[in-house]
Amino acid sequence: MTDPHQPATAPGTDPADVEQRAALAEALGKEVWPADKDTLVAKAQESHAPDRVLASLNRLPSSTEFTNVQEVAEALGIHTEQQRF
Repeated sequence: MTDPHQPATAPGTDPADVEQRAALAEALGKEVWPADKDTLVAKAQESHAPDRVLASLNRLPSSTEFTNVQEVAEALGIHTEQQRF
């Protein structure tokens, strides 16, 4: 467990990482999971996601099924927040 009084961002995470993960979460929503690359890209297009989000999703491996945004972010090499509790 981490200290709840400390920031929840992982070492090496910068505001751009947080912003990119938030953009992915906004574009994909909560109802799409589990999903593969094609499903995620289709959902992001349906959500009118920014081009940078679509470009990121298109870099995902086709053979992987993801269960949440955290897994997508990790696959894209985005540093993610620590679990606080």
